[in-house]
Amino acid sequence: MQPLKTSAAQLVAAARARIEEIETPDLIAMVDDPDVVIVDLRDPRERQRTGYIPGAFHAPRGMIEFWVDPESPYHKDVFAQEGKKYVFHCASGWRSALTVATLQDMGFAAAHLKDGFSAWEKHGGPVARDGDAA
Repeated sequence: MQPLKTSAAQLVAAARARIEEIETPDLIAMVDDPDVVIVDLRDPRERQRTGYIPGAFHAPRGMIEFWVDPESPYHKDVFAQEGKKYVFHCASGWRSALTVATLQDMGFAAAHLKDGFSAWEKHGGPVARDGDAA
């Protein structure tokens, strides 16, 4: 295999240099803010295994550009809300950094949870699991 021109770590570092990163305690403080939409990019199996942020919208990474684009047949209305702050997250902040950089390139304003869901749990952020009583 030929060496890559750019490593995954370099892509993440470049993305992080140009996007808004939200620290975990700051997002925990915003979790009940109706003007904040938290978007979980993780695979469904990750969510089942580790839980998820209550109220987070699940948007698997592979579809996000299409779900955000209002001209796409796959567009989701959740991404067309005026006046909302969108904060994306994954497990460790790598996928969400790349996602937010891509969305920024598309003209969609968003931020990401800097250290991901693993830091969310460590900081005592609320976690829901399928089957939790409502």
